[in-house]
Amino acid sequence: MTLPIDPEAVESGDIGEKRATLAMDHEAAVDHVRETFADAGFGFPAEFSPSEMLNEKVDADRDPYYVLGACNPAMADRALDASENRIGALFPCNVVVWQEEPGQQAVYHVSIMRIARLVGMAPADEEMADIVATTGEMVDEAFANL
Repeated sequence: MTLPIDPEAVESGDIGEKRATLAMDHEAAVDHVRETFADAGFGFPAEFSPSEMLNEKVDADRDPYYVLGACNPAMADRALDASENRIGALFPCNVVVWQEEPGQQAVYHVSIMRIARLVGMAPADEEMADIVATTGEMVDEAFANL
């Protein structure tokens, strides 16, 4: 299979990659991330713990790992229109919290809006550029307040 883009050429900013480290236990970090992103305008229609599921189903012995499915309804609505509904396959915008070591949690996010443009699921037009900029500002606010 030939990829439409060279993964080696994709840089962190191309996909809106954000990362922070929190010095707290895992459950407190998940609560803090949820509150901080809610303050920046996101809701959470989906949340789950892959580590709990994998540890139960396949005895994976994974450290705590949690996915917060974040969404801003106004931005999601605009992005669906701008992408002819295709970007919905990437919803929600996930924020991931995993334990790097006890008392140290990583918080990670990539921009589905940027990724959708990068892979051709959304147009490279002014409307989508505004959606990317607006959602990016919201995520920047949340990360600044972590």
